[in-house]
Amino acid sequence: MNFELEKSWRLTVATASKHFGEDLDMQSILFILGLQELNKGYIDLTKDQKLEVMHIAICTLLEPYGYYEFKGKDQDGWPHFEKKDELPVLNEKDQENLMKEAIIDYFEETAIN
Repeated sequence: MNFELEKSWRLTVATASKHFGEDLDMQSILFILGLQELNKGYIDLTKDQKLEVMHIAICTLLEPYGYYEFKGKDQDGWPHFEKKDELPVLNEKDQENLMKEAIIDYFEETAIN
């Protein structure tokens, strides 16, 4: 176990949870980050749009690692990305750790915490 990663992850989750006033998990953090990147304020979303919001978050988080590149926004203001590199084959724990690291980096870069 990477104790430094887990320590940073718990601090990030605690800070984000305090900021938003409820206990958050990775899925809710991904959704919030996707909404942040969508930057449309309050809108009603369909189930498919909610999944797309999470996809926006994942692409945004993995862009600094070279896996995706932001291509621009469509006529409705939704961001689009191009896959630049294949993600490595990772087991579930390594995938989770990659996302934790990317979320921590995002929060540090955007100074949300």
